Amino acid sequence: MAGPLPLGDPAPADGRLPLDLSIDPEAAFSAYLHVPFCRVRCGYCDFNTYTASELRGARQDAYADTLIREIGLARDVLAERGPLRPMSTVFFGGGTPTLLPAGDLGRMLGAAIDAFGIADGAEVTVEANPDTVTPGVAEELAAAGVTRMSIGMQSAVPRVLAALDRTHRPENVRTAVDAARAAGLAVSVDLIYGAPGEVLDDWRASLTTAIDLDPDHISAYALIIEDGTKLARQIRRGEVPAPDDDLQADMYELADGALRDAGFDWYEVSNWARRPDGTGAPVDQRSRHNMAYWRGTDWWGFGPGAHSHVAGLRWWNVKHPAAYAQRLAAGESPAAATERPDAEAAQLERILLRSRMAEGLPLDDLAGDARTRVAGLIADGLVDPAAALRGTLVLTLRGRLLADAVVRALTD
Repeated sequence: MAGPLPLGDPAPADGRLPLDLSIDPEAAFSAYLHVPFCRVRCGYCDFNTYTASELRGARQDAYADTLIREIGLARDVLAERGPLRPMSTVFFGGGTPTLLPAGDLGRMLGAAIDAFGIADGAEVTVEANPDTVTPGVAEELAAAGVTRMSIGMQSAVPRVLAALDRTHRPENVRTAVDAARAAGLAVSVDLIYGAPGEVLDDWRASLTTAIDLDPDHISAYALIIEDGTKLARQIRRGEVPAPDDDLQADMYELADGALRDAGFDWYEVSNWARRPDGTGAPVDQRSRHNMAYWRGTDWWGFGPGAHSHVAGLRWWNVKHPAAYAQRLAAGESPAAATERPDAEAAQLERILLRSRMAEGLPLDDLAGDARTRVAGLIADGLVDPAAALRGTLVLTLRGRLLADAVVRALTD
């Protein structure tokens, strides 16, 4: 289970939005559907997920119906404030969404489409553990309207998977990718680098294996040690080594070069999308759902612990599936608290997120003091000078490795 929720203002029991909230009817709208179940807890994970022994009265087989109740509440709340906007993207995350029957995922997606509608060409993603994907599952998800599968590969090296407490069989990654492809789904694979004991050759083998799968998209995340996780306790006790920053930097540079050579372009610090090959109409394989987050558009997060954002208002649901189900069974909103970031906090977040994207941060968005520091960042090799001349701050490879330092320079 994840750590405590952030503090915030009390959320209304009926879930209504503040009357002074100005919602743009033309703004894009997305939905995130959280499935909080896992067979085992990975040692590095601090997401809001639960194994069977942690559910304490919540029923996995009743979960779809519970979440559908929140969809109905969201529809009623948003309908009070103007025309409902069709969903541009939908994302099933977790946890392990594919622990639920594909039919349950399809029912949740159908309820969301019935409530809000869905835009033409919308992206609908389901995260999946490789061991849970069969041709039948992939076909049923595609028939329900899913367009994309994000497969948690993490590594191709068994001892690295063991260090991360991942239990899937490495050969099932190929099985899952083939099943998704046969069902007509776009495919993304997720990797993690910097696990205890992982060396550069291990990471090179994982990259080679991932590229050979011929996915449309690859995410590669540096392992971060989160307080309260099993891995954090192991490091504190000296049982395993902490991640080595220099080694992780070498791994990132290796990934960027290998992926670029294989036809992928980076579009966010940890994400690469297949480059159109020029033989047909270009296909944008970037995760449009994640880009909605990074661009600060509106989304409603469904499920225990899920976060939402509409017109600058943020809120988050109670964490435990049992508490979540109890609230909705009583006809109440599952929201635990809300907040409205002030202008300074909103600007910090915008700089933090947009500077990590290849499309960059418009220099006009920076205040005078921050703009004067851009020249120094260019001199330090952190910011692309050509892009800056065009009015946009874009990180160089070195800048991506030191992205947090760039944000500090622009916001201190």
